Amino acid sequence: MRVVSSEQSAHPVLIFWLVAGWAGFLVLPWYGIEDGFFGLEWVTDGYPFDPDYAPAIFLLADGQKPWLAPLILPLVAPLLVLGRSKSDPLFSIVLVAAGGIGFSYLIAQGFGIGIRGYSFSWLTALFGDLSDRQFGMGYGGLFVASSMLFLFTHGIAARGAVNGDVFVVGAIGCVIVIVTAFVFFPIAKMLTAAFITEDGGYSAAVFASKFFDDRLWGLGCLAGNRCGAAWNSLFLAILVGIVTTVLGLAFALVVTRSGVRFKRALRALTVLPIITPPFVIGLALILLFGLSGSVTVFIADQFDVQPTRWLYGLPGVLIAQTLAFTPIAFLVLIGVVEGVSPSMEEAAQTLRADKWQTFRTVSLPLMRPGLANAFLLGFIESMADFGNPLVLGGNFDVLSTEIFFAIVGAQYDQGRAAVLALVLLCFTLSAFYAQRAWLGRRSYTTISGKGDAGVHPLMPIRLSVPVVTVAIAWAAFTAVIYGMIVYGSFVELWGVRNTLTFKHYVTAFSVRLTENGVHWTGSAWDSFWTTIHIAVAAAPLTAAVGLITAYLLTRQTFAGKNSFEFGTMLSFAIPGTVIGVSYILAFNVPPIEITGTGIILVVSFIFRNMPVGVRAGIASMSQIDKSLDESSLTLGANSWQTFRRVILPLLRPAILAALVYSFVRAMTAISAVIFLVSAEYDMATSYIIGRVENNDYGLAIAYSTTLILVMLAAVGLLQVLVGRTEIGRRMTESRTSA
Repeated sequence: MRVVSSEQSAHPVLIFWLVAGWAGFLVLPWYGIEDGFFGLEWVTDGYPFDPDYAPAIFLLADGQKPWLAPLILPLVAPLLVLGRSKSDPLFSIVLVAAGGIGFSYLIAQGFGIGIRGYSFSWLTALFGDLSDRQFGMGYGGLFVASSMLFLFTHGIAARGAVNGDVFVVGAIGCVIVIVTAFVFFPIAKMLTAAFITEDGGYSAAVFASKFFDDRLWGLGCLAGNRCGAAWNSLFLAILVGIVTTVLGLAFALVVTRSGVRFKRALRALTVLPIITPPFVIGLALILLFGLSGSVTVFIADQFDVQPTRWLYGLPGVLIAQTLAFTPIAFLVLIGVVEGVSPSMEEAAQTLRADKWQTFRTVSLPLMRPGLANAFLLGFIESMADFGNPLVLGGNFDVLSTEIFFAIVGAQYDQGRAAVLALVLLCFTLSAFYAQRAWLGRRSYTTISGKGDAGVHPLMPIRLSVPVVTVAIAWAAFTAVIYGMIVYGSFVELWGVRNTLTFKHYVTAFSVRLTENGVHWTGSAWDSFWTTIHIAVAAAPLTAAVGLITAYLLTRQTFAGKNSFEFGTMLSFAIPGTVIGVSYILAFNVPPIEITGTGIILVVSFIFRNMPVGVRAGIASMSQIDKSLDESSLTLGANSWQTFRRVILPLLRPAILAALVYSFVRAMTAISAVIFLVSAEYDMATSYIIGRVENNDYGLAIAYSTTLILVMLAAVGLLQVLVGRTEIGRRMTESRTSA
């Protein structure tokens, strides 16, 4: 175990955060800017004297916002210990006190004073009416809050926490704060509605009446009627988790351990469903298998049978979710399958094990982390999915759609929505802990510091035949689905006038060249560019937070680690509809007032999609020997340098999975977005939903097809930029099956 020397200087890091804090207090606008910080309108609109753009120091000098004055003290105090050694007890005491008190005070005054003065009646009773008010904090408040946080974590590290590692302690503190602010706080705000009575009070009886509702837990399906939404969701999620994991593993094995040609095309097909708005897949399935679908009509004509509505309900939702979520399992499993050490498989064959025994007793057990994570993600995705059950559910009620209708239906019932969300969360956390129990404390390390020049063996025949058959059949089915989507974008009016036309693309994406330049005249351009900007901003941030969190969970030991992991997975377990509504409730008032801005969309995507980066990172890091970290630390590198130079290069499959998933989900998400978009920030999926509601299916499908092409190009670009993990293995140009 490496212990950081108490004399080791980390003052440059301390100086950086002090400068950031003072910049936030003296230079940057303290409160949020309606026109946007990066537009620089604030520079020419009265900065720094206009109260809307003024830094904190100018507000105080003008006699406004006196509650900001106490923040000067925690910014000054650390300056007094800059010349002291980290081993000096006063150094850590001052930093912990300044950072802790400053951060706590910033939060207290942010929540205590709102847009109408004091936010709580007891503050008014204690201090009297407040003649002033404040809005949501801006970049000045953000910089000062960040400075206070990292002063605190720096002081904690100086006291020897986590071996005195400044980077690790700072990363833990940062993740805890942002997860608390953007996951726990809005969800807690939403769930309190479960106990609210009609007169605004709180009652456990109200909660109990909604929790034990027969519509939630009824078992009428055992007698030929309908089951409650909770049982439907649980059964569907288990099926989807199993099927997507099996299919994801099949595709991963075909791509890495078979002699099948056209692997790149097969790999592209596995990614297609994840880059498609889910309701578009549902529409394509209806066109094929609905009551008037082409396949249904063909079978009815050929075999003289009566068409049925078999697609609507469990079968249709299961097929659609399997199409949509198999790529997630594939993205998680491809890195794990590639990471299994070929030398271990070759050693088993040297000891006279055949290929089937080797796969069953060596390769498959080493894939357990990937299989467990793939199942967990499939289970959670199914639980939280909103689009597919809405389009294909019929009378098959699930929790996510019930939550949606409780919020936007004729009877607006936040309490019922909160109770349903709580049930969904309990199911998801149960799956999470079942996964941990199945993995146990076994080691799955397969990548060490030693050279590994082995070559993965091909699958045994008894495995290869069914796996390749299933993969090709599913790929062909996927190709047919997407053929219908592309065809529908060129049809004038589906099912009525099947004349081929480009008018939908022209309406959505027309461009006109004039003397003044290019004019984006198509109706879809505004939402398209907004979606691109939001997705590009969210993807790297999502990947960074996810992989750093995975590093902390797999490489560090600290108090509260289990609670820390629980918090990082919580946002993924909540349906997007609840995320959207809870964000509106939490962030429509100070201290974080971002409703209606692009920031709220970026933040929602980061914390909605972060768990994929976490799980992919954990699955990949479980295979990397910790001796690599120890060797780097022994040679004098710190934890940040080790993470950046040693671990990250070996995590390229996980990085790619996190980037691809977060980018395409930001492009295609609908359930949370539908509540968070505004006139200025309209997203592609909300625009498409609007076209569907107006029965303009051709334009909706044309827009979706364009998004698919754009995201395919983006995925290919990310693949090139991230590259492949090179771990010193032989490559062969041709391999023959045994």
